[in-house]
Amino acid sequence: MLHGKKVVAIIPARFASSRFPGKPLVDLGGKPMIQRTYERVKAVEGFDRIVIATDDERIFDAAKVFGAEVMMTSSEHLTGTDRCAEVLSRLGESVDYVINIQGDEPFIEPEQLREVAAGFTSGAPILTLIKKITDQETLFNVNTPKVICDAEGHALYFSRQTIPFLRGVEPSDWLIKHTFYKHIGLYAFRADILPGLSALKPTSLELAESLEQLRWVQNGIRIKAIETQFETVGIDSPEDLEKIQKMGLI
Repeated sequence: MLHGKKVVAIIPARFASSRFPGKPLVDLGGKPMIQRTYERVKAVEGFDRIVIATDDERIFDAAKVFGAEVMMTSSEHLTGTDRCAEVLSRLGESVDYVINIQGDEPFIEPEQLREVAAGFTSGAPILTLIKKITDQETLFNVNTPKVICDAEGHALYFSRQTIPFLRGVEPSDWLIKHTFYKHIGLYAFRADILPGLSALKPTSLELAESLEQLRWVQNGIRIKAIETQFETVGIDSPEDLEKIQKMGLI
């Protein structure tokens, strides 16, 4: 139990990737990436179950080798959310929240999972993390989604563009004049709404920005954003491996 809630952590992992095929099984210091992600999640006490969800037998077999619970899921799923929904439907037990941890986050901080879990008391249908942006490169990087929130910390909009736009201010001064936040793609879903999320069709905003969370925003589903002080180091391409090696992470 976490904060009095029954919680299942699900790690979706797919072998096919346009930018980095086989990414979950890439070797990181003697362990496959999916194992390192799993071990980070396992470091948090209180999960009722931790399940790796995949559509590939190679990932399934690797997970069995390092002792993880793993489920084969449909190859038709387009998102990790859909994979989480299938796992939830097959658990055969009552669950309060599902935390979705991407399989390509081998350096996720266990404390970030605890931060999300602390938001369970709000009863929010979806919880996620945001982090203050402190450098120009991140601020204007279209591969880093940005988020703006209302006064109560609910996401108003996500964009690959820098939001909000500061009229009459030189871009070099934007970080001085305003506090910007990037989105960290860790989600906690209230279990009763997850099947409905998976049933939603892609929306115009989601298709425009290629950001799944805009599907939920456009359908009026509130996303509670929790600020974290911890950085994440995701791996999206083979080039990212070189970066983490230089950072001394492996």
